[in-house]
Amino acid sequence: MAEAMIKYDYAHPRTSLSITLSVWNALFLREAVSRLSVGRIAWLWLLAEPIIQIGIMLFIFTVIRMRIVGGISTEAWLIIGMVTFLMFKRPSGQVQNALSANRALFAYRQVKPIDTLLVRAWLEGFITVLIAIIFGIGGTFFGVELIPHDPLMVVTVFFGMWLMGLGYGLVTSVAVELIPKMGTFLGFFGALLHISSGVVLPVSTVPEPYRGWLLLNPLLHGTEAARVGISPYYHAIPGMDIGYTYKCAIVAIFFGLALHRRFETKLITL
Repeated sequence: MAEAMIKYDYAHPRTSLSITLSVWNALFLREAVSRLSVGRIAWLWLLAEPIIQIGIMLFIFTVIRMRIVGGISTEAWLIIGMVTFLMFKRPSGQVQNALSANRALFAYRQVKPIDTLLVRAWLEGFITVLIAIIFGIGGTFFGVELIPHDPLMVVTVFFGMWLMGLGYGLVTSVAVELIPKMGTFLGFFGALLHISSGVVLPVSTVPEPYRGWLLLNPLLHGTEAARVGISPYYHAIPGMDIGYTYKCAIVAIFFGLALHRRFETKLITL
């Protein structure tokens, strides 16, 4: 990878865009190989982890004998919510730690800190889409209806959740580098996001005014919209608006890019 980045053809100068695309391609291949070769069964764990999480939650809901949530089966409700949340969780977590994991690459002037974040977000989004497809096919095989009723809505939701993960990761990647112990706080905050996003807690059972407070969480709108996109029988909570998720994502991305612009030199030299 190093040789590919420093090679330069003086007879045919390359544009900034072509250099950036080459860097992104090299980083993508590097990240993909790293993620899949970290252990002998690393590729299997990418799928096994969400299966185990969903299996545990299905067991809990079975014990409390909850069969229907919002007009759809508990199995479909849980799987849709957790896979949709993964589209935020996986990119945001990997983007947050991208700077420390790729610091050695910043010695090459072609590689900017923001490049490593964008490539990680894209890779995790791609992996999560594959996981969603596998769950959709597997769920249908076992009698759980997970084929989208409104594919455009599902694609819109997934892209919005990915943008939220990117924006959140851009902001937190700067925070964990500049503020000691910030990682501990973000771990606690991430758990709160998981609970308040309607992934394992039926928000329809939460009384007012607390339900209105939960609607301030843009991820909740994403998980609810995904269930609507999968099943026409799902009763979404009043006030659901996937547009709100996109607005929050754009603000987060803008703020994150501004932070990276402001502290670019410091992030490289830390």
